[in-house]
Amino acid sequence: MTEAANAAVGLGMPPLPPPDYPEDVRTRLAADAAEIIARYPGSRSALLPMLHLVQSEEGHVTRTGMRFCADQLGLTTAEVTAVATFYSMYRRKPSGDYQVGVCTNTLCAVLGGDAIFEALQDHLGVGNGETTEDGKVTLEHIECNAACDYAPVIMINWEFFDDQTVQSAKDLVDKLRAGEAVTPTRGASLCDFKKTARILAGFPDPREGAVTEGGTGGDASLVGLRMATGEQLPAGRPTTGPGRHPADDGPPQYLSKHDAPQQTSASDPHNPAASPTAEEGE
Repeated sequence: MTEAANAAVGLGMPPLPPPDYPEDVRTRLAADAAEIIARYPGSRSALLPMLHLVQSEEGHVTRTGMRFCADQLGLTTAEVTAVATFYSMYRRKPSGDYQVGVCTNTLCAVLGGDAIFEALQDHLGVGNGETTEDGKVTLEHIECNAACDYAPVIMINWEFFDDQTVQSAKDLVDKLRAGEAVTPTRGASLCDFKKTARILAGFPDPREGAVTEGGTGGDASLVGLRMATGEQLPAGRPTTGPGRHPADDGPPQYLSKHDAPQQTSASDPHNPAASPTAEEGE
């Protein structure tokens, strides 16, 4: 709190309200807010994109931003705060231009995600949820990115970087801190966190026309399937640059176990199907 707010609390007075945006900023944001609210039959439904809007202004959701959302939507600040603190996509403190999230869920962790996360902590000198001194990179471990076929996966400002290794991850963050361009494995080109937040608020993507710049993720790996079925895999993963395990080379016979032939009563003599007559007799 400010000195004035602390003084007020010390005198038994309620704390002062959060500061408002400067008039020119508030006017600009109010015009954007009106455009967002007009998309919905009820203004309350606009809260999520509104939070992205205020996040695009300051890089995180501040008390000022939450108060602005409440004023525009006719909500209480408590209602807005409840939503802003529930979703991890809204930052509650200043963070870096690039949110580097390393997936440490099961398959990514087993295939190198844990090692990548530990290596980046040492390399950047930060812990989970912390930002480098230059304000460029915030590192965090995250849950499943729904991209297990390309494990280990890193997401930077919600763009995918598949099949990572310790070395490729270090190279990525070094380039980000040096201001060099990096290209996602698939999807759009990378932009900073504030611009990403504005896109998520529903405004035109400045990257339009380059949304496939990163190409695709390539052939999906079957290593997760092999592990699930108990197959013994060769030890280790590539140590330099993104890539598949050599065992993954070549076209897959089946994309998933559900595509493979299944045992049925006709093909599996150990599990014959009982006839309706036999079941009734029992």
